Amino acid sequence: MKVCVLVLGLSVVLTVCVARSPYQAVLQHSRIRGRAQGSNVCAMQQLKGTNKKYFTNCKQWYHRKICGKPTVITYDCCPGYERIPGEKGCPAALPLVNIYNTLGVVGASTTQMYSERAQLKEEVEGPGSFTFFAPSNEAWAALPTEILDALVSNVNIELLNTLHYHMVTGRLTSEELRHGSSFVSMYQGFHVHIHHYNNGIMTVNCARLIKPDQHATNGIVHVVDRVITAISNNMHTLIDVDDDLETLRMAIAAAGLTPMLENEGQYTIFAPTNEAFEKIPKETLNRILGDPVALKDLLNYHILKHMQCAESIVSGTPMETLQGTVLEVGCDGDQMTLNGRAIITKKDHLGTNGVIHYINELLIPDSAKVLLELADGSSVAAATKLFVEAGLSSHLTGSEALTMLTPLDDAFNGRDSTMSPDLRKLMTNHILKGQLTSKSLYHGQELETLGGIKLRVFVYRNNLCIENACIAAHDKRGRYASMFTVDKVLAPPMGTVMDVLKSEGRFSVLVGAVQTAGMTELLNQQGALTLFAPTNEAFNALPRADLSRLMRDPQQLSTLLRLHLGEGILVSGGVASHTRVQPLQGEKLELGVRNYTVYVNKVPVAHADLMATNGVVHAVNAIIKSLQPKVDREQNDGAAAAFRPAASSRVGTKSFRNNEMFQKVVRSHSSRTMTQ
Repeated sequence: MKVCVLVLGLSVVLTVCVARSPYQAVLQHSRIRGRAQGSNVCAMQQLKGTNKKYFTNCKQWYHRKICGKPTVITYDCCPGYERIPGEKGCPAALPLVNIYNTLGVVGASTTQMYSERAQLKEEVEGPGSFTFFAPSNEAWAALPTEILDALVSNVNIELLNTLHYHMVTGRLTSEELRHGSSFVSMYQGFHVHIHHYNNGIMTVNCARLIKPDQHATNGIVHVVDRVITAISNNMHTLIDVDDDLETLRMAIAAAGLTPMLENEGQYTIFAPTNEAFEKIPKETLNRILGDPVALKDLLNYHILKHMQCAESIVSGTPMETLQGTVLEVGCDGDQMTLNGRAIITKKDHLGTNGVIHYINELLIPDSAKVLLELADGSSVAAATKLFVEAGLSSHLTGSEALTMLTPLDDAFNGRDSTMSPDLRKLMTNHILKGQLTSKSLYHGQELETLGGIKLRVFVYRNNLCIENACIAAHDKRGRYASMFTVDKVLAPPMGTVMDVLKSEGRFSVLVGAVQTAGMTELLNQQGALTLFAPTNEAFNALPRADLSRLMRDPQQLSTLLRLHLGEGILVSGGVASHTRVQPLQGEKLELGVRNYTVYVNKVPVAHADLMATNGVVHAVNAIIKSLQPKVDREQNDGAAAAFRPAASSRVGTKSFRNNEMFQKVVRSHSSRTMTQ
């Protein structure tokens, strides 16, 4: 089995190296997959319930889906071969006959019949060299009845002209049908336009070549899946004459894009109809139409840099627009989709310089939106509502250069969202001055809010945070302002670490211990500290006599508290697996996250991210003790140590661990239960 897989793998590698075009690559892959069925057999993917078949590539082979619909594998003769009754595979080459006779054996008998009616038979039977893009029998059957009747009723002119437009002088194999090329047809010098896509699909005027390279004595036949029509107008002209695109036409003129759509090129336009524009609120539409920059971004967001026919799409693919961002162009069965939505109403309206697909919804890029529009339809509805209730709508809809920190809806769970002066102030401080990008932020940077306070930026290996709130999604950069989606409601710093401890009654014992240990100045001075702050519950879990002795011993209190205090600021969002912190006293602390809870030396953090001007406080309900040492622990660090030890903090570490009072603390009921 392993040998078979290896041989197949080598075959695929050699195929890719030898293949000279995307079509040849998928053809050879199909040959490899069909080899077990006999010589010259190609494995095809056929859409269930239809006659549509595709040569398969590796990705499609394993997914077994085309346009989201299931496929079955069929085994057909590769181009140019046929079966012999009683023999395996397709050992016989098709007889080499003239084009007229070739049409009859490759599934284009209707084209053969119409060639005779239009008196084209003699031409395609006789001397010369031609390339015939021959519509399949199904392609003729799919024509609207009125069009087919018009052709058949005037065989000497209309039908003959139509067939001549499917023909090119000279023999053109699939190798010579290069992407973006065009060839003069035999109908009044009109060109046919070729596109050869990376997935192996080839089109002529957006009709898919379903049976390429059917050789004949006087040329070559490529069977296509639709009847093609002559192209004479550029895309601007097509838009100009269609009343259903009147609003689009005026917008293109206002944005100065008319010359581009008149000149040579290979574009794809997803053209919003008048109906699509009418769905947009008038205030929004008038703002964009009156803003040349936003309008140009809006229109360029509807234009791809290359020509993309509907038949070339077999799955969702991101494609770059002229605006610079991407659209996901995909398909769902027979429907072409944009960003997963089936909003395309007409496909493959061809011009000399591209193709137009009609859409019934206007696509507005972020770069044309104001802040309120950036937040619409995303998972930040709760925050958006509070910004409006706080009276900040003018900032959200205006032209100020701002950046809005928008917490996810989940961040408000359990919080009182009733508007109050404090909440209004908090929401104001979620809006930063200046239009920023997260990529431009750096560690230690200070950002000013509309409320006039400064917020700090913290850069960690696994996260980028502004105070306690970490970036949770890609930036949304609007016309004037940007939106950062964050995972928490912002907690601006409210005083020093000591002020934070004094402001909460659960730290009253710790405040007394800090004062007794002579560490008040340390927790008040400028700096960057992380304190894992034992609550009253943690201290009260100690035996009463031991706690009493501890609280009367400044040296032992200082030693104990320094084990809970590290240099640098580490918010909960910066904690990853095996993050390590060097405390001011003792061995490094091990941090991790389990079930959304931060643990420090196996003790859960009860309340994280109490922000201070000189650090951060994390409340713990147990006294932290040092873990047993591990061999070469530092060499196996999963993340860089967040802090560096103070030089003076290492003195007395050994005596601290051997101290009788410290051992009683770490053996207390509270510490034992938290570390099991």
